[in-house]
Amino acid sequence: MVKKTSFALLLGALATIAAVSLSSSDAVAGRGNGPIVFVVSQGLYYDSIVTADPLPMKGPFQMLNPNHPNGLATMLGPGDPGYLGGRWWVDLDGNGEMNEGDHFFLCPLLGPGREER
Repeated sequence: MVKKTSFALLLGALATIAAVSLSSSDAVAGRGNGPIVFVVSQGLYYDSIVTADPLPMKGPFQMLNPNHPNGLATMLGPGDPGYLGGRWWVDLDGNGEMNEGDHFFLCPLLGPGREER
């Protein structure tokens, strides 16, 4: 039950972030339906597309940090070696390891990145 509640909270947070991002004056119209993600290695912000269905915990995933000072953040983005095309993992149980208690989903980043939110 905790896993379903955590997943529902994460989806709600992503939907809220998406709604705020798309309604704010700094969002670029037609650039996606998802939140803005900050790529640390590039110092750039990217718009995104969120898919509704979670992915099974199979294959590689990249960590998406919801607690970064610049908002949702990841270390690598488009063009960086090791970027996984938007296959994200969010550590819902806070143990720092990918496991069944976490959330896995697809949310591709849309280039080009920009310096301001």
